[in-house]
Amino acid sequence: MNAAVAEPLPPEITLALAWSGVAVRAPLAVAFQLDRRLARIVQRTTEPMLGQMRLAWWREALDKPWDERPTGDAVLDGIGRHWQGREQALIQMVDAWELFVTAQDLGPAEAARFGAGRGAFFAALVPDPDETPLVRRLLAAGHCWAAADASQAVSRPEERGALIASGAAARRGTGRMSGEWRGLAVLGALGARSLDAGGIPLMDGRGASLTAYRAAIFGA
Repeated sequence: MNAAVAEPLPPEITLALAWSGVAVRAPLAVAFQLDRRLARIVQRTTEPMLGQMRLAWWREALDKPWDERPTGDAVLDGIGRHWQGREQALIQMVDAWELFVTAQDLGPAEAARFGAGRGAFFAALVPDPDETPLVRRLLAAGHCWAAADASQAVSRPEERGALIASGAAARRGTGRMSGEWRGLAVLGALGARSLDAGGIPLMDGRGASLTAYRAAIFGA
């Protein structure tokens, strides 16, 4: 599981990070790197048991105190620096990706669990968990992004439809996010645009840039 160098992120993530506040930019970058790593494990899995073992390595590593984890992996080291005490949201991400390995079919229930789990880290950096409206909006944006992005990677129409429906349902909870959360507002808006168009790539077409800019400026 050792990788000394972090891999490049998709353009929509790079754009979102550029619009994110300084306080949350580095933690978010690490979380998106973990997401890419987990996605690659799932994409390369041909034997479910082996895929589960690789994902379990991450779950167990994240469940350990930071000073007891292996060192030398760019993502895991970054988690130790930026996610101490908040690793549960990242474990939810691992559990979400595992659904693609263990579920025989990705139906509506599985799609909803995937979107909620993969996008849970959007709200994990809020300093005050009692900021319920903000947390709710961030969770909705994370779910919307997670489902829209994943819908492009599945080949079965029914699974694609389940992911799109899951993201569309979560979209109803989105709202204005300003300040340091503008980058996540960008991803939520791009995810919503993708879902409205049947699961197109998030940066597809000239309208993507306008959608991102509007979300960054107005927070929604």
